[in-house]
Amino acid sequence: MPEGKSEITTETALNPVDYAVISQGLIAAAREMGAKLIRSAYSTIVREAADASAALLDREGNVVAQAELIPMQLGPMADTFRACAELYPVDELQEGDFYINNDPFSGGQHLQDVFIYSPIFVGGEIIGFAGTVAHHLDLGGGNPGLTTEAADVHAEGFLFPPSKYNLYRDWRGGPLERLVSANIRVPAQTIGDFNAQFAANAIGGERVAQLCEKYGLKTIQSVMNQLMDYSERRFRAALSELPEGTYYGEDAIDDDGITEEPLVVKAALTIEKGEITVDFEGTCAQVTRNLNCPYTSTISATLSAIKSVLTSPDIPFNEGVKRPITISAPKGSLLNPNYPAPVRARMEAGYRCFNAVMKALAQIVPDRVISGGNDTTTVTAISHLGDEGYRVYLEVFGGGYGASAHKDGCDAVDAPLSNCANTPIEATDMDFSHFRIIGYGLLPDSCGHGKYRGGLGFYRSYEILKDGVNFAIYADRFRLSPYGLFGGSDGQVARCEIKRGDEVIQVKSKDGMDLKKGDILTLYTAGGAGYGKADERDPEAIRHDVKHGYLSREMVEKAYGVAV
Repeated sequence: MPEGKSEITTETALNPVDYAVISQGLIAAAREMGAKLIRSAYSTIVREAADASAALLDREGNVVAQAELIPMQLGPMADTFRACAELYPVDELQEGDFYINNDPFSGGQHLQDVFIYSPIFVGGEIIGFAGTVAHHLDLGGGNPGLTTEAADVHAEGFLFPPSKYNLYRDWRGGPLERLVSANIRVPAQTIGDFNAQFAANAIGGERVAQLCEKYGLKTIQSVMNQLMDYSERRFRAALSELPEGTYYGEDAIDDDGITEEPLVVKAALTIEKGEITVDFEGTCAQVTRNLNCPYTSTISATLSAIKSVLTSPDIPFNEGVKRPITISAPKGSLLNPNYPAPVRARMEAGYRCFNAVMKALAQIVPDRVISGGNDTTTVTAISHLGDEGYRVYLEVFGGGYGASAHKDGCDAVDAPLSNCANTPIEATDMDFSHFRIIGYGLLPDSCGHGKYRGGLGFYRSYEILKDGVNFAIYADRFRLSPYGLFGGSDGQVARCEIKRGDEVIQVKSKDGMDLKKGDILTLYTAGGAGYGKADERDPEAIRHDVKHGYLSREMVEKAYGVAV
């Protein structure tokens, strides 16, 4: 027996200590993958905003462990994997092979999120896969960074169908890397981010191989299975404590960017015999703009709402949690569109899935849900073509978090499904010369009120430094306010404007235009809604908010009926 190898064998049952050490080792490996990916990335959207995720999967593609990064990207990683494995069986893979997929109609989400899976070989046998996904700054398409008026998915960028390539033959200067480089505007950043994904996959594979060397291949496989079974047992136990029945929730996107008609999402959530079913029958039909939500994204948004409300944070999210859950959405609807519908802004519909499920759950466990907030993805792209090529800046903005039964909502944070960080001003100053950030701060009085208030939104102002700058945005909560719960008031809506001399141009939530030197672009994000009745709020909390400038005295008198 090699030195340092455990006595554990396939015939020896794992004791709790060994199981705990190995399972936590797998989770730690996934987290290390996420850290490696972010620290190795080139673009600000990954390097600074951390719009990327990582996970370890077993041989069949079941998610075993993941880094706690972007919930929207992680939920359907097994589905994205299986679309590749069905075409290129695992048994046929060789050293250096990898799967790649970003096809929204074959297990992917939107094109910018590219999934890469690298097999983990131990002693010539594949024990599992290291998988990563990153939001790529530019993948071609009709407009730098973001194409708001794309007629179909092909106008949104480069599409990788479920495929198999080899790292040594096809990448690293090979034909696939050259093909991708030739079809994108910022190859140094995009190829750099792809390489960060390969590096993260490599470190995940190395850590799993080290565990196999120490404890044995069969033992690691056993722990993978037990870890998923553990999450399933814990989740089923939580479900067993809930009343059986069907509960309904509904929310809507402001509009499709063409008309002012809201796009309604409806959810029926049924708990029965220790299982949970969510049916989105009644949701509006798919639209011609990019707000359509691929089915895997619908699954992910729904799983995120259920996991966050019904389970303890210490239950690892893996394939075991998904086993008691069934999700369906009508084909051709906003939440399960037909090819070739554009899907770039699929997070807006995904958030309405999250909200509709949250409202249904509020009828079962009112003390565990949160009110509406800046629960939307607000994405801006500010791009410029100069003598040295394209410079593409893209950022995902947060806002006010909804309040809960126990505390105020957080101020100026990203919403639950995306979980991105704000890009530091210093990073934008270093990377971009066609704009500079001249204002950044919280928005007093932007929250909803109640026993607990929502979080504050924020503003960010950009001075445009060159002519010919391209600007595009997709967002929501510009017209329909974040909703309060159990007597709490709604949060303030978002808005965007451009100051050009003495003129102020109001920007729609789904829009795009060219900017001029001297323009001041300002984005104001939505505030979180309140929870509970305002007359139940602690007077000391009100005084604290006024003292620190979160609320004005006028707002306090209006919302709470008291003078401070």
